[in-house]
Amino acid sequence: MTQDDFILVFGTTPFVSLGITLALIGGCALMTGRALALNWRSDWQMLPYCLLLAVADRFLVFALFQGELLSVTGSAADFAILLCLAALAFQITRARQMIRQYPWAYERSGLTGWRERR
Repeated sequence: MTQDDFILVFGTTPFVSLGITLALIGGCALMTGRALALNWRSDWQMLPYCLLLAVADRFLVFALFQGELLSVTGSAADFAILLCLAALAFQITRARQMIRQYPWAYERSGLTGWRERR
């Protein structure tokens, strides 16, 4: 995929898109997932928060770098990336919580999981 094709599909250059999405708004998505897990919220609540973050991401790309504001594919890609980051932070934090709060019942099983202690 050439840079012109990327701009046509996502509405901005790859560096701007990934820089804003991963570096700036991606950090916000990580904090969102962590905050939801720390407050024992349900995982479905990441959807509206990540949607708002994707709108903010698209606006920053538009306002700072003259990207396309209403790019459907760009917005969908931003939303998917932000949702994945938030879900990863949510699952890591929830696993850590379960191990820390119920050490007699659960043990760590990988980075994002836990299992019953035997």
